[in-house]
Amino acid sequence: MSKSGPNKSGSKGKSNEEIFAGLQNLRTEQRQLANKISELEMDLNEHKTVIDTLREVEGARKCFRMVGGVLVERTVADVLPELESNRERLPKALQALHEQLARKGQEINEYIESHDIHIHRGERPPPTADTAPDQPSKSNVLVASG
Repeated sequence: MSKSGPNKSGSKGKSNEEIFAGLQNLRTEQRQLANKISELEMDLNEHKTVIDTLREVEGARKCFRMVGGVLVERTVADVLPELESNRERLPKALQALHEQLARKGQEINEYIESHDIHIHRGERPPPTADTAPDQPSKSNVLVASG
Protein backbone atom coordinates (compact mmCIF):
# COMPACT_ATOMS: atom_id res chain seq x y z
CA MET A 1 0.00 0.00 0.00
CA SER A 2 1.40 3.38 -0.96
CA LYS A 3 1.74 6.31 1.38
CA SER A 4 0.09 8.69 -1.06
CA GLY A 5 -3.40 7.49 -0.18
CA PRO A 6 -6.44 6.87 -2.36
CA ASN A 7 -7.09 10.51 -3.25
CA LYS A 8 -3.68 10.84 -4.93
CA SER A 9 -4.21 8.11 -7.56
CA GLY A 10 -5.86 10.36 -10.17
CA SER A 11 -4.84 13.75 -11.49
CA LYS A 12 -7.76 15.37 -9.62
CA GLY A 13 -6.17 14.50 -6.27
CA LYS A 14 -2.84 16.09 -7.09
CA SER A 15 -1.98 19.72 -6.55
CA ASN A 16 -0.42 21.80 -9.31
CA GLU A 17 2.91 21.57 -7.51
CA GLU A 18 2.76 17.76 -7.42
CA ILE A 19 1.83 17.60 -11.09
CA PHE A 20 4.66 19.98 -11.98
CA ALA A 21 7.11 17.99 -9.83
CA GLY A 22 6.03 14.80 -11.60
CA LEU A 23 6.68 16.39 -14.99
CA GLN A 24 10.05 17.69 -13.83
CA ASN A 25 11.00 14.19 -12.62
CA LEU A 26 10.08 12.70 -15.99
CA ARG A 27 12.12 15.35 -17.79
CA THR A 28 15.07 14.72 -15.48
CA GLU A 29 14.90 11.01 -16.25
CA GLN A 30 14.76 11.84 -19.97
CA ARG A 31 17.86 14.08 -19.68
CA GLN A 32 19.70 11.34 -17.78
CA LEU A 33 18.94 8.85 -20.56
CA ALA A 34 20.13 11.35 -23.17
CA ASN A 35 23.34 11.95 -21.19
CA LYS A 36 23.95 8.20 -20.91
CA ILE A 37 23.46 7.83 -24.67
CA SER A 38 25.97 10.60 -25.28
CA GLU A 39 28.43 8.98 -22.89
CA LEU A 40 28.13 5.58 -24.57
CA GLU A 41 28.53 7.14 -28.03
CA MET A 42 31.77 8.74 -26.85
CA ASP A 43 32.89 5.38 -25.42
CA LEU A 44 32.15 3.71 -28.75
CA ASN A 45 34.23 6.31 -30.60
CA GLU A 46 37.08 5.89 -28.10
CA HIS A 47 36.95 2.12 -28.50
CA LYS A 48 37.17 2.47 -32.29
CA THR A 49 40.15 4.81 -32.03
CA VAL A 50 42.03 2.62 -29.53
CA ILE A 51 41.30 -0.57 -31.48
CA ASP A 52 42.54 1.01 -34.72
CA THR A 53 45.70 2.15 -32.94
CA LEU A 54 46.37 -1.18 -31.20
CA ARG A 55 45.94 -3.18 -34.42
CA GLU A 56 49.06 -1.48 -35.75
CA VAL A 57 51.09 -2.43 -32.66
CA GLU A 58 52.94 -5.66 -31.91
CA GLY A 59 50.81 -8.04 -29.77
CA ALA A 60 53.53 -8.62 -27.15
CA ARG A 61 53.89 -4.91 -26.46
CA LYS A 62 52.80 -3.84 -23.00
CA CYS A 63 49.85 -1.51 -22.57
CA PHE A 64 47.74 -0.21 -19.73
CA ARG A 65 44.00 -0.38 -19.29
CA MET A 66 41.71 1.13 -16.69
CA VAL A 67 39.56 -1.60 -15.13
CA GLY A 68 37.12 -0.47 -12.46
CA GLY A 69 39.19 2.58 -11.60
CA VAL A 70 42.43 0.58 -11.38
CA LEU A 71 45.18 0.88 -13.98
CA VAL A 72 46.19 -2.63 -15.06
CA GLU A 73 49.25 -3.60 -17.09
CA ARG A 74 48.50 -6.06 -19.90
CA THR A 75 49.71 -6.88 -23.38
CA VAL A 76 48.12 -5.65 -26.57
CA ALA A 77 47.23 -9.27 -27.44
CA ASP A 78 45.25 -9.54 -24.17
CA VAL A 79 43.51 -6.18 -24.38
CA LEU A 80 42.55 -6.04 -28.05
CA PRO A 81 39.98 -8.92 -27.98
CA GLU A 82 38.35 -7.45 -24.86
CA LEU A 83 38.06 -4.04 -26.51
CA GLU A 84 36.61 -5.56 -29.68
CA SER A 85 34.08 -7.50 -27.63
CA ASN A 86 33.06 -4.34 -25.76
CA ARG A 87 32.79 -2.43 -29.04
CA GLU A 88 30.41 -5.09 -30.39
CA ARG A 89 28.16 -4.81 -27.31
CA LEU A 90 27.98 -1.01 -27.21
CA PRO A 91 25.62 -0.57 -30.21
CA LYS A 92 23.12 -2.96 -28.60
CA ALA A 93 23.24 -0.97 -25.38
CA LEU A 94 22.84 2.26 -27.33
CA GLN A 95 19.82 0.87 -29.17
CA ALA A 96 18.21 -0.14 -25.87
CA LEU A 97 18.81 3.34 -24.44
CA HIS A 98 17.36 4.99 -27.56
CA GLU A 99 14.24 2.83 -27.13
CA GLN A 100 14.01 3.82 -23.45
CA LEU A 101 14.39 7.48 -24.44
CA ALA A 102 11.56 7.16 -26.98
CA ARG A 103 9.34 5.48 -24.37
CA LYS A 104 10.18 8.22 -21.87
CA GLY A 105 9.17 10.85 -24.44
CA GLN A 106 5.84 9.05 -24.95
CA GLU A 107 5.39 8.84 -21.18
CA ILE A 108 5.98 12.60 -20.87
CA ASN A 109 3.48 13.33 -23.66
CA GLU A 110 0.89 11.08 -22.02
CA TYR A 111 1.52 12.77 -18.67
CA ILE A 112 1.07 16.19 -20.26
CA GLU A 113 -2.18 15.10 -21.92
CA SER A 114 -3.57 13.33 -18.86
CA HIS A 115 -2.97 16.37 -16.64
CA ASP A 116 -3.99 18.90 -19.31
CA ILE A 117 -0.66 20.74 -19.07
CA HIS A 118 -0.08 23.71 -21.36
CA ILE A 119 3.57 24.58 -21.87
CA HIS A 120 4.41 28.21 -22.59
CA ARG A 121 7.81 28.71 -24.05
CA GLY A 122 9.73 31.99 -23.93
CA GLU A 123 10.16 31.97 -27.70
CA ARG A 124 8.86 34.70 -29.97
CA PRO A 125 6.06 33.82 -32.34
CA PRO A 126 7.03 33.73 -36.01
CA PRO A 127 6.76 37.11 -37.76
CA THR A 128 3.39 37.82 -39.31
CA ALA A 129 2.62 39.62 -42.55
CA ASP A 130 1.69 42.84 -40.72
CA THR A 131 5.14 43.10 -39.06
CA ALA A 132 7.38 45.53 -40.91
CA PRO A 133 10.65 43.86 -41.96
CA ASP A 134 12.79 46.91 -41.15
CA GLN A 135 11.51 47.18 -37.58
CA PRO A 136 14.06 45.99 -35.02
CA SER A 137 13.03 42.73 -33.45
CA LYS A 138 12.97 42.26 -29.71
CA SER A 139 15.75 40.03 -28.53
CA ASN A 140 17.59 39.09 -25.39
CA VAL A 141 20.83 40.77 -26.41
CA LEU A 142 22.38 43.55 -24.38
CA VAL A 143 24.23 46.09 -26.50
CA ALA A 144 26.40 48.80 -24.98
CA SER A 145 25.92 52.20 -26.58
CA GLY A 146 28.51 54.82 -27.24
